[in-house]
This record gives sequence, structure tokens and C-alpha cells, in this order.
Amino acid sequence: MNSYTDPNRDHLWQQLCDLPYFRALLRAIEARFYRDLPIAAPVLDLGSGDGLFAKQTFTRPIDVGIDPFYSPTFGKIYHEGYLALSTAEGAHMPFANASFQTIISNSVLEHIPNIEPVIAECYRVLKPGGTMLFCSPSDHFTDWFVGAKFLGDAYRNWFNKIARHHHCDSPEAWAARLAKHGLSVERAWYYFSPRALRILEIGHFLGVPNLLSKIAFGKWVLWPSANNPMLKLLHTWLTPVYNEALPPTGACVFIVARKLS
Repeated sequence: MNSYTDPNRDHLWQQLCDLPYFRALLRAIEARFYRDLPIAAPVLDLGSGDGLFAKQTFTRPIDVGIDPFYSPTFGKIYHEGYLALSTAEGAHMPFANASFQTIISNSVLEHIPNIEPVIAECYRVLKPGGTMLFCSPSDHFTDWFVGAKFLGDAYRNWFNKIARHHHCDSPEAWAARLAKHGLSVERAWYYFSPRALRILEIGHFLGVPNLLSKIAFGKWVLWPSANNPMLKLLHTWLTPVYNEALPPTGACVFIVARKLS
């Protein structure tokens, strides 16, 4: 455990109050991993998005969040999750060499077509011995899709397209890519089981009411309350999946890498 996380926090419930259930499940599982990871200040969140993940996951603000897109939630959420913010590309970070002890990048790198310059920048801004923690879809991301049983690769390719995935790679592929830039993988594991992946897949279709709520009211979940019977039902249904042991292979991969020098 580290000073940035709370081992007693119910990440699943917290995520369900803010996100469609299929995204909530994925983010909750990822949030739980950070409890046992080496997070030391100063910390950079690469691809901070709307700031919600940092606010929900960590008990203290991250030093800096960086994202190329200005989010409408810059303001309260961001100020709760970060000490400072930067709107910039990951391939051109406005930070001095060796500025950070830890880089976090949660489900971001898969969306960047030209990833090599971003990894090079991560090496540059990390202190010697610093840690990079990130996750992304794995080489098994489309293996267990229900739709692929009927539509094959056309469905898999379509799903990756709407998800804006440019990299769905194995731990070995990530290790080779990182090694070229002086980063060594210390730990890597698969997560998100076939059952979890199918929940995510089907949720993309069943989540239309959440999408309409977001468009009309700016919120994925209109009634984020402990008295909401639908949220309680979803929490009960998803808790066994949230608590699953790590699978031997999974739809996603988590990487812990270190700057060698």
C-alpha cells in the first residue's frame, strides 16, 4: 500500500455512481491495482482525461495531470485530483528532464497512434529509478467477443475502431517497445477475464440510456445514490467479477516499468 490509496475504498460502487456499468467495472478493477503499486511523488498522470479517475482512485492529489484536450470538467474535479494541470501532447511534454518519480497512464497509450515519441518523453521526464505504471487492452482483447462468433474479424476490427484502439499488445511486445527507450518491465499481468470482457461488450449496447443522459444532462448517472435500486442491483451483480482472481490471460494488461538510469 502507498499514501495515495485507501485499501478500504469500494472502487466498484464509486465508479458505478459516475460511469456506465461496463466502464465502471473496468475502471474499478484498475483502480484497485494501485493500492499495491510503488507510487512516489512527484507523480505525473499522462492522459488525465476529465480527471475523474484520479479523483475517484487516489486519496491525495496527483502532482500534475497532462492531456492534449481541454476538458469541460477542468475546475472542481481537476482541482480535487491534481495540484497542477497541463494541456499538451505526450510526445512534447513541457517538463524538465527527470521531473517525476512516478508516471501513471491509465488506459491511455492504446489510443496514441505514434507511441514511440511518447515513451521516449516518459523516459526523459522520469527520474533515474523512477516508475511508469500503465495499462491497456492486451493481445487477447477481442478473443472472447460474442459478436465475433457470428461476424468474425469484421466485428473485432469495428469494436477496436469505435474504441479508438491503436495498440492491443502482449506484455512481451510492450517490454520490447519500452526497452528501446531505456525502460525495463519489472512486473506485468493480464486482467479482465472472458466473462468481464463480455460484460463490457454487451454494455456498449445496453449503455444507450447512459449516453442519452450524458448528452441531455451532462451526467452518465442521474441518481448516484445509495438509495438507487438499479445501482445496488448492478453492484451486487458485478461484485463477483470485480473480485475475480487474475486470469492466466486476459483482455487487458498492466505494466510496471522502471527507468534504468
